[in-house]
Amino acid sequence: MYKGYFYLFCAFVTVIFMFFSIQKNLHAETNTVSSTVVNNTPPTANAPSIINSNSDICKVGVGASVQNNIVGLATGVVIDDELCQKLKLSRSLYGFGMKVAAVSVLCQDPRVWDAMTDAGTPCPARGLIGAESAQYWADNPDQIPDGSKYKPEYVQTKIQATTPDGGQIDLPLFQVLFLISTGFLLF
Repeated sequence: MYKGYFYLFCAFVTVIFMFFSIQKNLHAETNTVSSTVVNNTPPTANAPSIINSNSDICKVGVGASVQNNIVGLATGVVIDDELCQKLKLSRSLYGFGMKVAAVSVLCQDPRVWDAMTDAGTPCPARGLIGAESAQYWADNPDQIPDGSKYKPEYVQTKIQATTPDGGQIDLPLFQVLFLISTGFLLF
């Protein structure tokens, strides 16, 4: 989540620098020089090149640079690709014959978790598969990956199952008990 904000900030800074450098050039006066031409071209900021020639590395290089007439700024960063890592781990586990573990790695992604639920084959959980894992997810909705479209539904079902009267709280009784308990605390 914070990576997205970082990229937005870098893009914003880049646009601001470009705006000021272009604006200065747009408002420049035109003078005629008779015999001498002076080259006042500023040096350019070059972004570092981040080369990833190995396809077995789950990293992405990002570089950016900004230059105006006064100052230049260049930066580069390497970002981990988590989806690529999960896919490689899953393939390795599957290659070793550990099919349930391979599916479990992929089920950490909410999109895969939703797809498995849609297909009627719930993700494995704590060594449980099939109907037993479906019951585990119903009993532990907090373990469902964040971002799943089913998580709110499972959490709501769990709340209704744990509170009396299907999730309804007796409000007048609650108010009386609250007043009594806070009254005792004040004295």
